[in-house]
Amino acid sequence: MNISEGYYTALGTPLDQNGCFLAESFSRQVDDQVKFGAAGLLVMGSMGLGVFIRDRDYTRIAQTAAKTVHGRCPVFVGVTDTSIGRTCDRIDALADLAIDGVVATAPHYYSASVQQQINFYSALAHHSPYPVYLYDLPIASRSKITLATMRGLAAEKNIKGIKTADMPMAESLQAMAASGEMPADFKVLYSGLDTFDHASLRGIDRHLDGMFACTGALAQKQYQALHKGDHVAAAKVLIKIIELRDIFAKEEIMPSFTCAMNLLGYEGSYAPDYYQPSSPAQCERVEKFMRANQLI
Repeated sequence: MNISEGYYTALGTPLDQNGCFLAESFSRQVDDQVKFGAAGLLVMGSMGLGVFIRDRDYTRIAQTAAKTVHGRCPVFVGVTDTSIGRTCDRIDALADLAIDGVVATAPHYYSASVQQQINFYSALAHHSPYPVYLYDLPIASRSKITLATMRGLAAEKNIKGIKTADMPMAESLQAMAASGEMPADFKVLYSGLDTFDHASLRGIDRHLDGMFACTGALAQKQYQALHKGDHVAAAKVLIKIIELRDIFAKEEIMPSFTCAMNLLGYEGSYAPDYYQPSSPAQCERVEKFMRANQLI
């Protein structure tokens, strides 16, 4: 699939009160995102509870996404785990699915040095039948992916990109791909939500975030404006998406995200199972914003 410019939605994963996957709710979310014009979808990333998903549901979630998309845009699946072996088990669980790449943070729980990261991602690249994308998320993995790691992986032909909120590294990697230091088809999926407008002006034009899952109508307007070259209009819409994120942060992000998704008609919980639901006052704040901005 063409990894085109535009926005990539990190999908939420709906679970019932017993922690079971709600396939119908998920399919509606996936289909709506494609209709809004998402350039691609990430299944079971951090917003999609990737490391929390039970083994019994893991393959079915990826399968549901691939079947619903049916080739209309790229589908990436999170395979994050704590070791080469466990991550490869997740990749194997996706066998024969029509997906376009697997996405993994550096191994978490223990931190990983540059050489250990190179060892880890090289092993995934050799094992995976799908293209491998790195996921730079040091707050969760305890290990920052750096340019030293990327240079050590430059010869791995099955490593096709990275998701990162590090703008200087994103710029450097794009320049390295253009100069031949990285493979020409290496893609950066930038995830610094607060600076998506600045990133676009600097030629970083593939953006990935979980907030798009509950702001599809706004994301559509933002990237239609960018396509027309109207960066001012796009920035104004981005401010609204950030405003909702900041409302979420008044309590806990994931339960607040659940409120938003439920208001959109996507039933289920989108938070880890040990979280408390949002307060009624928080849900009211979320609903007020969503109505004011015609999301519901």
